[in-house]
Amino acid sequence: MPLSDPLPKNYEYREVEARWQKIWKEEDHYFQENSDKPQFVIDTPPPYPTGEFHIGNAFNWCYIDFLARYKRMKGYNVMFPQGWDCHGLPTEVKVEETHNITKNDVPRQQFREMCRALTIGNIEKMRASMRRMAFSIDWSHEYITMMPYYYGKTQLSFLRMFEAGQIYQSNHPVNYCPRCETAIAFAEVNYSDRTTSLNFFNFDGIEIATTRPELLAACVAVAVHPTDERYAGKGGKTLKVPLFGHEVPIITDEAVDPAFGSGAVMICTFGDKQDVLWWRTHNLPLRKAIDKTGKMTGIAGKYVGMTSGDCRKAILAEMQEQGILIRQQPLQQRVGTCWRCKTPIEILSENQWFVKIPHEAALKAAKEVKWYPEHMFLRMENWIEQMEWDWCISRQRLFATPIPIWFCKDCGEVIIPEEADLPVDPTVDKPKKPCPKCGSTSFAAETDVLDTWMDSSISVLHVTGWDGSQKKPPLFPAQIRPQGHDIIRTWAFYTILRAVSLVGGRPWDQILVNGMVLGEDGFKMSKSRGNVTVPEEILSQYGADSLRQWAAAGAATGSDIQFNWNDVVAANRFLTKMWNISRFALMQLSREPYNEKAPITALADRWLLVRLDQTIREVSDGFETYQFDRGLRMIREFAWDVLADNYIEIVKGRLYGGSGRDGACVAIQTALNSLCRMMAPYTPYFAEEIWSAAFEGSVHKQHWVDFTYTDPQALADGQMLVRIVTEVRRYKHDKNLALNAPLGTVTVYTPDLIDDAGDGSLALNCTLKYMAGKPELRQVTTGVSFNMGIIGPALRGQAKGFMQAIEALPKEQLIELPKSVVVGGEEIAVPEGSVIPQMTYTVAGAAVEIITAQDDLIITVEQKEQPN
Repeated sequence: MPLSDPLPKNYEYREVEARWQKIWKEEDHYFQENSDKPQFVIDTPPPYPTGEFHIGNAFNWCYIDFLARYKRMKGYNVMFPQGWDCHGLPTEVKVEETHNITKNDVPRQQFREMCRALTIGNIEKMRASMRRMAFSIDWSHEYITMMPYYYGKTQLSFLRMFEAGQIYQSNHPVNYCPRCETAIAFAEVNYSDRTTSLNFFNFDGIEIATTRPELLAACVAVAVHPTDERYAGKGGKTLKVPLFGHEVPIITDEAVDPAFGSGAVMICTFGDKQDVLWWRTHNLPLRKAIDKTGKMTGIAGKYVGMTSGDCRKAILAEMQEQGILIRQQPLQQRVGTCWRCKTPIEILSENQWFVKIPHEAALKAAKEVKWYPEHMFLRMENWIEQMEWDWCISRQRLFATPIPIWFCKDCGEVIIPEEADLPVDPTVDKPKKPCPKCGSTSFAAETDVLDTWMDSSISVLHVTGWDGSQKKPPLFPAQIRPQGHDIIRTWAFYTILRAVSLVGGRPWDQILVNGMVLGEDGFKMSKSRGNVTVPEEILSQYGADSLRQWAAAGAATGSDIQFNWNDVVAANRFLTKMWNISRFALMQLSREPYNEKAPITALADRWLLVRLDQTIREVSDGFETYQFDRGLRMIREFAWDVLADNYIEIVKGRLYGGSGRDGACVAIQTALNSLCRMMAPYTPYFAEEIWSAAFEGSVHKQHWVDFTYTDPQALADGQMLVRIVTEVRRYKHDKNLALNAPLGTVTVYTPDLIDDAGDGSLALNCTLKYMAGKPELRQVTTGVSFNMGIIGPALRGQAKGFMQAIEALPKEQLIELPKSVVVGGEEIAVPEGSVIPQMTYTVAGAAVEIITAQDDLIITVEQKEQPN
């Protein structure tokens, strides 16, 4: 085994990490297209390129890199691609802020180019952060969704699903964000609790309760329960809408809750999903009172142009003025908001594009995926089963994949491009052929763009080689999808839907779901709370390997993780400890030659290798089941507790020149080799530095640890040896003795004899003798000690005489003290607790002190003076 000079005294992570970044080659991580190795394709999350690789990204990518590095060492041909999900509103908003414009101030194509330029710059910044964190990404399979080679596939997938009848256009109620001025899918609606007012008012003779009086102009009916006696005979009659005057019918429907409010419900188009259902069921008219910007429309009369909030206040004021507002009461409700800007959403009827939801097929495919942790599947199952509306995929924005559609101006026919002509921008490009229905050459472009999830939901198809020419991509399905639990209902679901629709099967074999990162205060990180920690700050103070350990150790798979600087500090301290262990080991191994093939015979060596075998099994299983916290914990316990605190301290005597040095060197070398390999996925910089000092090549090109060692007797006897050394050291500490102070003869009594090859004597600087069974201990009283805290106050001037009288007693009376003694002719009672007999033990007549006495272990140390 070639060895370099011993390691420097201190581990300088800045120098080490910077040096290895320059040495490592990205090609080492490339997926080999024609490899005979089993494939392991990762459908990596494409982050939104904000320019900042935030702590949540770092946490997720650590998980991905752990398994990528582990799988390579296990002999897999790993693809760890990196994508960038570019399109979306945040980039548009940032461009508007940067250039002090709105998207309507410059031509459409110029604005899109400005968005692309910003995105490219942000990607470069995030690439640098990812490289610094030692993520072994396959940059040869990088993809950027805004580039033609990728969004051309998005358009192809759109056309395939459109032609198959899975995508359609319809004027249909949709969730609409007035701040973003675009439709959003139900999966993009978040919910927050708020307190509002439930307003009771006179609706043409019937009491109505509503939280949204601003929708009064959009009222199209009043609904009551068919069995509600308060409204018997009212069904089919009409009412005049207060303030606005149009007439609406009274309808009966069993979905009305007679116990809520007054039992009569105002149906508006649209206040919520229930309004939409009633509107469809009863074929009611459509009245749009709120437009796409959240302002009141012309049907609102004098309230036209007001925001919905201002309109609410104005209508309530007028109700009060006219005397029709009966009362108000507070009400807790959950309000749907836009996932991007948190603005309350409206339900508007708009002409949009939709994807049909294949409920059964999607659920079947989701069940075929193995979920880690398993309970996360329930979120997917519940989401699929509760979906009532199809997926709205059109957006009224600019920076996104164009919908590849034109409309014939003369006959209204939908015109689609040839697949070979993709990608296209219908606002720039023109159809190459006349309208197939009427022959016209006059076309109108579809100006809506696709939901960004339409791009990212084909990520697995892209990385597995889909180009539309195959029934199934050559690498499909991928082996794993790592992602956060917050996007199960979006990215995970949409990907399953698209894989089922386009390829006909599950997109991955497994899905690994991680939690979210919380601030040190336990709340979700946000700039407004001031609890955000950025990876660059951690990297600067403690390095990438400490950050990676935090990610591994901080939480069980699927659980949210709270950022804590103490965890990072603890990770850094472990590296320091491991550095010192490695440095000591290399100094011993390089001090003089040893036989690398020496047999392992000494108990301590065998015990170490058994514990190493156990650790390897635990760590390997942790990687196989994605329990990264468990794997790292086992590595730390072995390195710190087993190797450093126990084994090395026990065998130092042999290492420094005693007989059996070769075996100890082989054991340490084996442990160091295995630790480097096991640490490599977690701490790539550190593991590489230690490996390069001790072994040939790169640790990241080694196979995973395959060392095994079974010896049940060595495990049991070794644990006993550790207990013995620990107990004697504790004894020395309690006696204020140095740990290397000589101790004379120490005898250990155990059920079975142990042969420690002399390690115990050398480690404890004593003559360590082992005896089978239990000793015949004889208890001897050697004297007494006095509790002056009792004697002084109780006896005062007689205290000295009292103590002399006690010391003059025969030794046998000291075991059970008399109730009184005579002092100066006076009988004095012995105060309780004032005299403490001093006891010692003898074995075969020799005075000993008991270090520990347990059923399976008794340790004695011989005393220098013999008892009287």
